Amino acid sequence: MTALLQSNQEIAYPYYCDGQPMSDNTEQYRWIVIIKENLEIMFAAIEKVFIAGDLFWSPVKGKVNTIKNAPDVMVVFGRSKGKRLSYIQHEEDNIAPQVTFEILSPGNSKKEMEDKFTFYQQYGVKEYYLYDPHKEKLEGWQRRGQNLEPILMMNDWVSPLLGIRFVMTTNGLEIYRPDGRKFLTSVELEQERERAELEREQERERADREQQRAEQTEQQLEQARAELERAAAQLEQERQQRRQIAQRLSTLDPEQLRALGLDPEMLQ
Repeated sequence: MTALLQSNQEIAYPYYCDGQPMSDNTEQYRWIVIIKENLEIMFAAIEKVFIAGDLFWSPVKGKVNTIKNAPDVMVVFGRSKGKRLSYIQHEEDNIAPQVTFEILSPGNSKKEMEDKFTFYQQYGVKEYYLYDPHKEKLEGWQRRGQNLEPILMMNDWVSPLLGIRFVMTTNGLEIYRPDGRKFLTSVELEQERERAELEREQERERADREQQRAEQTEQQLEQARAELERAAAQLEQERQQRRQIAQRLSTLDPEQLRALGLDPEMLQ
């Protein structure tokens, strides 16, 4: 009966919980969230990219309860987004996570991290990145054949699979998307969104002012055209009146012109 229950448990693939918190401290948690959420944003439009944080990955069929690990962040190309209680590899077309991240905390033992490295190397991870935010130390490994080989120069390294760039500064690690935008915290992302919205609003107001000025200028031009047309019409009317007077005067003899106080010679 015990064996049968154990077999059923293996088939059910229960939700795993190791009883440990997701992180040991705020800095470790902050970096897990930054990396996971910014990667989610980067690949939001691509359905076949699954990204998870602190989710158990079981790479061996029939050993889902015994052979498992929970990367701080993992990226799986070729698998759809969606809810999962854990990542059961044989149910995911046997596709292993290609990229994993670990954020080191003072509570992580050397053996624990060595075991994680061995696990990632054995089960097919292609890129593995380890960051210690307390010591501001970044390490990375890239698969070559059967092994994960160390990346000798991590500063300014660009992940072949993710396209993100790692930069070590005097303030610690900075990560940049392929378009050059920096990985930001949720607060910074909100502040950036607010700034962008403010800039859009200011641009709309500027465009409205320009439109108003253009309309005012058009109105002024229209008024000027109307005034010119009125002046031209008045001038033409005056010309016609002068021609009419000249025609009437031309019918008078010199004596009649003198009687009107006009000099006949001036009208010739």
